[in-house]
Parts: sequence; structure tokens; C-alpha cells
Amino acid sequence: MRHTESPRGVRAGSRVVGCTLLVAALGAGVTGCSSDGSPLASEPYDATDQISFSGSVEEGKQADPDEPLEIVAEDSDGRITDVTVADASGRRVAGELAADGSRWHSTSPLAAEAQYTVRVSTEDEDGAPGRKVLTFSTGKPTTTKRLAVTFGPKAGTYGVGQPLTAELSDSVKDLAQRAVVERALKVESTPAVSGSWYWVDDKKLHFRPQDYWPAHATISMRSTLEGLKVNDRLRGGRTKPLTIRTGDRVIAVTDAATHQLTVYKNDEEIKQIPVTTGKPGFETRNGVKVVLAKERFVRMRSTTVGIAEGSSESYDLDVHFATRVTWSGEYVHAAPWSVGSQGYANVSHGCVGMSTDNAEWFFDTVREGDVVTVENSAGDTMETFGNGYGDWNLDWAKWQAGSALTPGKATGQAEQARLRPQST
Repeated sequence: MRHTESPRGVRAGSRVVGCTLLVAALGAGVTGCSSDGSPLASEPYDATDQISFSGSVEEGKQADPDEPLEIVAEDSDGRITDVTVADASGRRVAGELAADGSRWHSTSPLAAEAQYTVRVSTEDEDGAPGRKVLTFSTGKPTTTKRLAVTFGPKAGTYGVGQPLTAELSDSVKDLAQRAVVERALKVESTPAVSGSWYWVDDKKLHFRPQDYWPAHATISMRSTLEGLKVNDRLRGGRTKPLTIRTGDRVIAVTDAATHQLTVYKNDEEIKQIPVTTGKPGFETRNGVKVVLAKERFVRMRSTTVGIAEGSSESYDLDVHFATRVTWSGEYVHAAPWSVGSQGYANVSHGCVGMSTDNAEWFFDTVREGDVVTVENSAGDTMETFGNGYGDWNLDWAKWQAGSALTPGKATGQAEQARLRPQST
């Protein structure tokens, strides 16, 4: 890389004088730096003449946010060693540096109407470090349509099984575009745990950790998508952040073979309840479910689940203390008409039935987001999506495969959503 003699000479001379004065002051027995010391010890030189920026960035004009940022080492004897690009809010632009240090280019989009600071580190043929700092702003976007994101659930306190949701106002099908969106959806948790987004469909994502959330955690969601280009017709819009909390770790385990439901609170058994589950032909779903809602009274009619009125299996019942676990109508509820079978036989049409007193206790003990599992039933496994929250029935590897940031899947870079402790 070409460099002038005067700047290097000034720096070298300064080091000689500085060391001479230091030795004189401290005595002949003290040794220090010298003019032929490591070039890495010198202050970085101004690398302005040795690198160039793409397009209007270097000209001081507003840069086109739809164009990638590129930085090139103009001198073949030197190389770029590091580049950081961040906007005024600290949002960083991802990029890729060539193996030989000859150029760097952005791999994530720039935001429209934003101000960026670029810090470029270089190295000349002697290993001496150079530096260039540049600020630039981006202009208005050429597209006006905005992608809105709505986080869920609503603010409040939930059980440790509650998945997070992100609803998009527009469909995003392309994998690379999904990566742009997903990378901007930030989740932070205290205590910190690892987690990942899963694309349920083109407009909906779910987020969960590998295991259930910690008890008494604070979980925050925010988006840095605003102004970012998703595709030629769509840019990110402003998103309202959301914070929720978790309560105690409450898990109810129903064993359809022994006809018992056992409730654990913070990993300690607190109650065992005799129950009845679905009879042959109406077996209760196996697997992990999450409490969706609690209804003190609900009218249950067989016609809503496809059983013809007037048939031998039809029913029309007033049910109390009903804890919903699927949208299709599976509940844990009071079933005083089947108390004689509870603890002994499965006689329901798919719900978990118990005495009124036990149902009231269960109703008062659990909250939305608490975990309700069923095992040893002859029924199918709970649906992963669409009938409530069956998210936990996917093993962790399959869950991660639903992310657009799975290594090698979207951008070729190994990226994974991380939960970080909230700043204090």
C-alpha cells in the first residue's frame, strides 16, 4: 500500500523523542520503545486516500438506501481488516469482508432516512494500522408500503409455556426477505435463555426457548425493522414493543391410563386429581398443550364438534370452571355427571373431566400460558399450530429448522436468535 513519508516520519520521530525523554527521566537502567518497534504500537494513520466508498456515500450526498454499501481498498499493498456500520440508534449493518481484505460489502439492507457512522480499519504492507471514520445519511425510500408487526400475547403475566407471536401485515415468502424480517425481531429475557423464531406461515412467527421459560422472568420484544427494505415494494414500519412476565412454573400432567392429573408447581407436586379423559372414538389428544383461556361457564354442544343432534353421542351441557387448551373445544372442566368414572375409566368426548370442587381448584390455580400435558392416551398428538399452542411438541432441532436464520439456510451465515439480559 502507498503511503507518504512525512506522516510516518512524524510518528516515528515522535516515538524516538518520547522514548529518549522517558529513559532520561527514569535512568539508564530503564529500557523502553524504539523507533524500530512494532508498527502495531503506533497510532492509526489516516486511511482516507487508501479506501473508497460506493456511490454517493463518499460525495457527501444522501445515499440510496436501496443500494448496498461497498468499501474498497484502493492500494494493492494494503488491506481492510475490519468494518463496522451503525445508525444513530446503534442498529448495525451486517457485511462481508473479502478473504484478502480487498473489499467489504453490506449483506443486510440500509434503513431509509437514517444517519450512519462507518468505521474502517486498514493495514499497510508493514502491518501499520490505518483508520477512516465516515458519516453519511440515507434518503427517502422509493417504496411507500410499510410492513407492520404486532407482537403477542397482550401485556400481562403468563405461564412458562406461553409462546411469543409476531403477526405481519403483509405476506413474506422469500427466504432471504424472511431473514431480513426475523433478524430485526429482537427478544430479550431476564433471566437470559436461548430461543428461536419459527415461521408458522407467510404472515405469522412464533418464538420459544428450547425448554419452557424460567419462572418469574421478564420478556421483552421489539423490532428494528423500521425503514429497512424487505423487498422492492415493502419496507419495515414502526412497531410497538411489548413486555410480558411469567409467573410460577405450573405444569399439569394427565395420565389417561391411570386416570390421574398431577399438578406441579415450581417442580413440586401440589395435587393429584382423579379424572376421566376421552373414550374410544373420542380420545383426548396426547402431548403438550398450553392454557388458552379460562371460562367460568360455557355451554358445550356436540354439534360444534360434528356430532349430530339427537344421535346417541349428542350432548348439550352447562359446564363450569372450564380451562380451555384447544380452540376446537378441548377443556379441563367440571364434570359432576361422571364422578363415578373419574379415576377409573375414560368416558368423556375428549375433555379432561373432574369433580366440581377439583375443577374450581384447578381453575383458580392455573393461568394462561401454563402447561397441560396428556400422556398414554390413544388419541393423536396435539397439532403444532392452528388449534392452540402445540409448539412444544416439536423437538428443538425441528423448531430451529423453522427459522429463516438457520445456518446455511437463508444467508449462508450462522446466525441464531439469542435472548440477552435486559440492560439495567
